[in-house]
Amino acid sequence: MTTVTRAYVSRVAGLTVFDPNGDRVGKVRDVLVALRVGTAAPRVLGLIVEVVPRRRIFCPMGRVTGLDSASVRLSSGTVNLKRFEQRAGETLVLGELLDRRVTIQENDRSATVVDAAIEQTRTGDWVVTRLAVQEPGRLGRRGQLHQLAWDEVTGLALPESGQSAETLIATYRELNAADAAHALQELPIKRRHEVAEAMDDPRLADVLGELPEADQITILGTLQESRAADVLEEMDPDDAADLLAELSTLDRDRLLELMEPDEAEPVRQLLKYSEDTAGGMMTSEPVILAPDATIAEALARVRVPELSPALASQVYVCRPPSATPTGRYLGLAHIQRLLREPPSGLVSGVLDDLEPLRPETPLTEVTRYFATYNLVAAPVVDPQGRLVGAVSVDDVLDHLLPEDWRERSRRG
Repeated sequence: MTTVTRAYVSRVAGLTVFDPNGDRVGKVRDVLVALRVGTAAPRVLGLIVEVVPRRRIFCPMGRVTGLDSASVRLSSGTVNLKRFEQRAGETLVLGELLDRRVTIQENDRSATVVDAAIEQTRTGDWVVTRLAVQEPGRLGRRGQLHQLAWDEVTGLALPESGQSAETLIATYRELNAADAAHALQELPIKRRHEVAEAMDDPRLADVLGELPEADQITILGTLQESRAADVLEEMDPDDAADLLAELSTLDRDRLLELMEPDEAEPVRQLLKYSEDTAGGMMTSEPVILAPDATIAEALARVRVPELSPALASQVYVCRPPSATPTGRYLGLAHIQRLLREPPSGLVSGVLDDLEPLRPETPLTEVTRYFATYNLVAAPVVDPQGRLVGAVSVDDVLDHLLPEDWRERSRRG
């Protein structure tokens, strides 16, 4: 069936969720959203999926690659089977939004929310755009049903004023991670920790990655250990490894044990390398494809919203397995070349045989390599010829700039 870009939540509930291999994950039971201040449409955080045996888990909306009247399809990656725990600032559409009383702005009449439509924007994000509301009926009859835009009703937005962490978080949702990190640093320490505690895991992970190491450690230390492990799982493996490297061996090992094994393993591998080498700077989750993948598949993979521009600039082709360390590394394909080729062609036919970096390559040579070949990302291959990760230009800059560059940026 054709993938839809708008769907009513009551119809999404009950759909079967499939992983990339076509295996059944579970069924959708609800949609989790974040209400915002004023008339801004709520952002869809993800789906609440029920898996066997009657356990509800959270699936981020960024993992959803297809949604139609029959099923939901997920992108590649490990499904986190930890039981869903709702946090401050999060609202369940079916569980909490439906049956809420609102006011229709056009006629100032009271109505009840009976359904909500979610819609995918051009940037790939999902938001709540429309509401189905029903006016009270007379003598037991059903009242008039309206389908209205989100900003045509009042009564659901967060308050404009007030000091709740929920309201502060709502104002930060419009900021990119770097700006949100700067705003967080401006808060008193106690308030900063309250806001961090109330953020959802993916957002806190993004913001932590933009904070100075000292602030990262302080905020992580205020969280319960199980929550800290969840946030580390949401971080890019290289960022999580950098943060864990600053902790004591005892704290680092305890958090790694609390993480899901599939999430902890790439972080453990990165911790083996010196931080000023290609291995210490790389991420272990670049875009990896098999030789028989088509160019259309490659372009679909680099469209994933949470992928950084640097990592989306090229795909790496390897023999199975496709998780790092992979099978034999064959080469890379630049997105500019992919855009000029027929979608049905094989990605293995447009490979660049550029000599890859080694994990032990020092920072000075990595910098020279990027400058020589005018790259924004580069493959890292071990002595056995397996791809173990990719270094992006932002990771290189992170190591070249002074340690307090984020502080200087905030002050300037």
